[in-house]
Amino acid sequence: MALFLDRDGVINVRPPMDYVKKPSEWALLPGVAAALVQLSSMFDRIVVVTNQAGVGKGLMSEEDLAVIHQLMLDQIGEAGGRIDAVYYCPHRREAACDCRKPATGMAMQAKIQFPDIDFSRSWMVGDSASDMVFGQNLGMKTVLIAGKYEEAEILAEMQVDYRFDGLLDFVRFLRGC
Repeated sequence: MALFLDRDGVINVRPPMDYVKKPSEWALLPGVAAALVQLSSMFDRIVVVTNQAGVGKGLMSEEDLAVIHQLMLDQIGEAGGRIDAVYYCPHRREAACDCRKPATGMAMQAKIQFPDIDFSRSWMVGDSASDMVFGQNLGMKTVLIAGKYEEAEILAEMQVDYRFDGLLDFVRFLRGC
């Protein structure tokens, strides 16, 4: 089984109407490190798929993003959890690329790197409509993490398999299954 995670709003604190542009702005959400420790024993693969249009908008460089992602991997690893890979789309919405969620390009990259991934046995956890459509397009179970301003619209417009307040609640659900 594979677990696909969005980054901002799922793993780290999302600055309101902004981007995490430098390491000093990075902060794990409460309970995420503990959740990823448990999820590491439940899933064969854990990958992050994240739209990072701040790169395409010139608000940060890909080098800045790499430092932020390394910080994320280090913090989670130090807690005893793991993320097997991080895929990101640096493009703006207008680019109409194949990697910006809800397009499935990042999932296809993961499948190339990890041929054992079976999308029909995978989960997508995110906090946006594009995350949910991404997962649905691939036949994954979808989990909406509460809190984003568009949450009510997402729930009104589409079918989401599960909704939780945070990643630790998702772990508790899985432990109960």
